[in-house]
Amino acid sequence: MKKRTSIPTFIAWALIVGIGAAGLAGCSSPDKKTEQTTSTDEAATMEIKKEPFGTAPDGQEVYLYTLTNAGGMTVKITNYGAIVTSILAPDKKGTMGQVVLGFDSLAGYIPNEPHFGGIAGRFANRIAKGTFTLDGQEYKVTINDAPNHLHGGNTGFDRVVWTAEELADQNAIRLTYLSKDGEEGYPGNLQAVVTYTLTEDNGLKIDYEATTDKATPVNLTNHSYFNLSGGKAKDILNHLVTINADQYTAVDKTLIPTGELPQVKGTPYDFTTPQPVGTRINNLQGYGYDLNYVIRNGGDTLTHAATVEEPTSGRVLKVYTTQPGIQLYTGYHLNGSLRGHNNMVYNRYAGLCLEAQHYPDSPNQENFPSAIIRPGEKYRETTIYKFSNK
Repeated sequence: MKKRTSIPTFIAWALIVGIGAAGLAGCSSPDKKTEQTTSTDEAATMEIKKEPFGTAPDGQEVYLYTLTNAGGMTVKITNYGAIVTSILAPDKKGTMGQVVLGFDSLAGYIPNEPHFGGIAGRFANRIAKGTFTLDGQEYKVTINDAPNHLHGGNTGFDRVVWTAEELADQNAIRLTYLSKDGEEGYPGNLQAVVTYTLTEDNGLKIDYEATTDKATPVNLTNHSYFNLSGGKAKDILNHLVTINADQYTAVDKTLIPTGELPQVKGTPYDFTTPQPVGTRINNLQGYGYDLNYVIRNGGDTLTHAATVEEPTSGRVLKVYTTQPGIQLYTGYHLNGSLRGHNNMVYNRYAGLCLEAQHYPDSPNQENFPSAIIRPGEKYRETTIYKFSNK
């Protein structure tokens, strides 16, 4: 079980009510060991472009922020839902191409049923029957994926306006959101902080932090859909996927974990060696790939969780995370009703998600790593999506 960082209770409460906002803005992510990333401190300060992106349903103005590194890779992020709207990454010839599904205007993200690019929370993935018990008290959260709760409810973190702060010296955007006590049924005022950093070695680093004034479940992830073809292929069935996991969380017909952790060996879920997504997808019962993998040695330090390769473009995506699990979802429910970047129609399997996370339904599963934080503790997780080519 990952230990949460303890902080004095009065500081935690100051962060919630805003007294300690200045201190919060200066806090940094924990040191994590990794051999594949470089610090942006060594890079020259990059200008961050800010432009209007529309008006949210509640009337708030929304902005789009563009991060660019020295190699020309660009990432666009909006403070509506903390959504990554665009990533342009180079192929083997150095040509930049769009590698995430998304839209060029805010309207496409309202209501954003596929959760393109957003931060899922307060609890990503599912909670069985929208119910959990914490410290002897039963809580009921919104049932929005009957009979269960999914990705924070009807108004999850990807459907609210965050406060954005530009960190030009780090080539980063820091986004904050106060989820109030009782929002979607969750206990406690939760101050969430997500920092996106574009590194000079083509990594999109996501640091998650949160504090609370009452014990509550927290599970934050980014829900980007990747297609590494750069707009050349309509689906991801030829993408080669490797997941560094020997087990997965078995689920029932409503995608709620049974508590069992079967071995992947000998099943269509085995990605311990590179496998094309489409090779065994028709052998699956249900909705393509949509399950949580138990990352090998995951849940503490930054660990290599997964690799995706697109053979034609040569693009490679490696995922590193401090989280214990990673959800592979292959976009079964995309049905051609959405048209996004480069006027592309998003049909079934148009993109795949690799959602670094705690296991689904963790608040109801005593044997899973705990996803509960308490006053005086700080939730901290890091995920890096690192792009290269070969």
